[in-house]
Amino acid sequence: MAYEQEKQVAMQATLAAAKLCQRVRQDIPPAMEKSDKSPVTVADYGAQSLVCKALGEAFPNDPIVGEEDATALRSPEYEASRQKVVSYVREIEANASETEILNWIDRGNGQVAPRFWTLDPIDGTKGFLRQDQYAIALALIEDGEVKVGVMVCPALSLTSDDPGTLFVAVRGEGSQMMAITEGELKPIRVCGVEDVSKLRVVESVEASHGNPEQQQKLLDAVGITTPSLHMDSQAKYGVVAAGDAALYLRLPSADRPDYRENIWDHAAGAIVVEEAGGRVSDMYGQPLDFSRDVKLRETRGVIVSNGIIHDRVLEALKR
Repeated sequence: MAYEQEKQVAMQATLAAAKLCQRVRQDIPPAMEKSDKSPVTVADYGAQSLVCKALGEAFPNDPIVGEEDATALRSPEYEASRQKVVSYVREIEANASETEILNWIDRGNGQVAPRFWTLDPIDGTKGFLRQDQYAIALALIEDGEVKVGVMVCPALSLTSDDPGTLFVAVRGEGSQMMAITEGELKPIRVCGVEDVSKLRVVESVEASHGNPEQQQKLLDAVGITTPSLHMDSQAKYGVVAAGDAALYLRLPSADRPDYRENIWDHAAGAIVVEEAGGRVSDMYGQPLDFSRDVKLRETRGVIVSNGIIHDRVLEALKR
């Protein structure tokens, strides 16, 4: 099977990162102000260090384009945060030195290349803080195409009573998911037209991440009347891939006309949906281009669907 080593390494690395993130989240006071991002920063750094360590050992020639770097963490004023990162990482990598941990984080400073990985150590910061949805998202991109994608969503329960779901896809081999406590991968498919209850949209909790007014007009035009799901992070891609929703919309916000999406916010989720039988495009029907930069500079809006309703959504957007 193609990319089997990449798949296995990515799964184990993201599961280790999820374990660290859950450990950090246990220590967040329930009444913590959202403006205090220190626990998120600690978890981001720790998760990135573990994933980059695993990838660096298995694929030393592959660049990693991650969201974090250790520049600030190395400075004296970040001493307390640095020691927290080291402490959490050592719960999983007991013999890791501070220097090694910081260097692992900085392996995420790579550049877009013919073959590279892209990593979001915590996708869904506000969901993480409020004890809601977030994801550790990792994808391998080769010649501009996502070949492997893994998302671990520690608070998303789709297969059992235990929270936590892992999604994985390899190009040409379909998508799978498993409960992170069970370890048995099962194939997943997007929903069909016959399941009207699943003909619903999943949207971001944060209104600023999209264009709620335009999105509602679009749903009215397409004929989707089932109440929407709202959640943070690329867990939304997982919900569409698993057939629990038919559509995920992220239309450009009128308040942020110059905003462009980061590749690590979509690469892993995109392949999981596509390999489950769905479709991912921008609002003009063009595929997302992960080959050029850390930003999707030519992309406006993101439409994720079960494939069946995709053209209908695009036509409604034109109108």
